[in-house]
Amino acid sequence: MHHIKFETRTPRDRWIEAGLEALAAGGPDAVRVEALAKRLGVTKGGFYGFFSDRDALLAAMLDAWERESTDEVITRIEREGGSPKTRIARAGVLTFSSDRLLPIDLAIRDWARRDPAIADRLRRVDNRRMGLLREMIGTFCDDPEEVEARSVLAFCLLIGEHFLAADHGDRSRAQVLRRAGDLILNRHPDQTPP
Repeated sequence: MHHIKFETRTPRDRWIEAGLEALAAGGPDAVRVEALAKRLGVTKGGFYGFFSDRDALLAAMLDAWERESTDEVITRIEREGGSPKTRIARAGVLTFSSDRLLPIDLAIRDWARRDPAIADRLRRVDNRRMGLLREMIGTFCDDPEEVEARSVLAFCLLIGEHFLAADHGDRSRAQVLRRAGDLILNRHPDQTPP
């Protein structure tokens, strides 16, 4: 008795993930249906079972990035708890230190420089992230102007350090970043998590 083997469609999430990987590696122009199909080892036909066109895939990719980099990060830091300073540090690590989210985030920032719709999406995400920073920093700092300044400094540190090519004398980049975080979060260096 022979069993008929049915070919299953490539799941929608695999198309989105392949698109995000292509975006991170080469920007939005690298997200092409034919190239993604080749990368996934499938034909283009399966793509159209999930997406009407490339723009629909790009929208789904942005939705996935936003959900993963804000909703899931916020849910996780709330679930894991800890002091506000610990929660800020955890959110930064989850968002800007991973080999997964960081390259996507940086690619979207670059894309937003040329596309107003993407800039609007990025603004929404950054506003949520800044809201979290304001809330957490506001627990140990009661001056609204200082809360805003520390929030901006923290956010700029996390993003900007990826573009900085400077040396730091006899200190490592990690040491300098850790000390900068201590200053922003009003932590004594002995309280800094490793």
